[in-house]
Amino acid sequence: MGLIIEPVVAEETSFDQIQLYQKGVRSLCEGGITKVPPKYILPEEERPDSGTWDFGTKYGSSEVDNLKLPVIDFAQLQGSNRSHALSSLAKACQDYGFFQLINHGIEAEVIRRMGDVSKRFFDLPFEERSKYMSKDMSSPVRYGTSYNQNNDKVFCWRDFLKLSCHPSLSEVLPHWPSSPVDLREAAVNFSENTKFLYLMLMEAIKESLGLDRETTESENNGEDDSTKFEDGSQLIVVNCYPSCPEPELTLGLLPHSDYGLLTILLQDEVKGLQIQHGGRWVTVEPLPNSFVVNVGDHLEIFSNGRYKSVVHRVLVNSSKSRISIASLHSLPFDRMIRPSPKLIDRANPKRYKDTDFSSFLEHIASREHKNKNFLESRKLIS
Repeated sequence: MGLIIEPVVAEETSFDQIQLYQKGVRSLCEGGITKVPPKYILPEEERPDSGTWDFGTKYGSSEVDNLKLPVIDFAQLQGSNRSHALSSLAKACQDYGFFQLINHGIEAEVIRRMGDVSKRFFDLPFEERSKYMSKDMSSPVRYGTSYNQNNDKVFCWRDFLKLSCHPSLSEVLPHWPSSPVDLREAAVNFSENTKFLYLMLMEAIKESLGLDRETTESENNGEDDSTKFEDGSQLIVVNCYPSCPEPELTLGLLPHSDYGLLTILLQDEVKGLQIQHGGRWVTVEPLPNSFVVNVGDHLEIFSNGRYKSVVHRVLVNSSKSRISIASLHSLPFDRMIRPSPKLIDRANPKRYKDTDFSSFLEHIASREHKNKNFLESRKLIS
């Protein structure tokens, strides 16, 4: 597929600039830029907070701006100490909406290969990467830049590769990039392993909410399939945040919450992820051999607000590029997500409308996806 030129740009932007921006940040950097182009410069009030951010330095003025997330030991969730691990999981989902997952059981080689092939994909010539550019958000593969090239008034300092894993890997695999030659194999192994983690974590999360399998099935009489996650949607998003000549003027991703149930994120060693916690932005300290897991909007809806999706963003720096690989999970696209009936009573009335993935697509197709504006549109009670 050839390069797609989108019409939604500032009037003062020239046609040549439009073409350049649509090629993505990697192409800009390969051209040797020394300034951030105007299309990527945020309004002053939306730029990273005062202080310095660069590789090897602290963000802000003190150590307190760096955050060590709660740590959940996956092995304990599967063992005799499960009750204690469930309590820790519930507290992490309530108080942070994020946690680090250790002892997850995924072999180091699976992780290493996925990280390596991701870097090599973004090192391909633009002509090869651009074959996978598409406007279709339901395409089994999409290469692009920013968040949504159709709507973003200011572009994010990010290029991405999105790999859909449904309805089944066998159906979507022929559409995935054939270069690098080992990309498909590495991504399949990664997706299968993260899907297993997701299913195990969702069972634990249901139990932490008091929704064990038996009570859920007896309550719903087999009619409500909103708690059956096995055939759910999965999207692998490989993010590339190239080094930036003026990182104080832009962001890798604007503040947002994730739409699904859970996101399982593999970070490299370069800092960049920030979450809103305690009324301020804090940088998540990378923890070797772990995944960052966060609550999505759908889980906030399902838990009737007990577990909160959390606004987060990504900083960039002038020294090093950063790669992250996210596995986003939710129900199938045609399945409704709703608050669990067991979590609704007179003291805790239903707080959210029933919704599905098509509602989310309609939302982001019509406006910029910022903060928690999609979830706000689904609320019945503030």
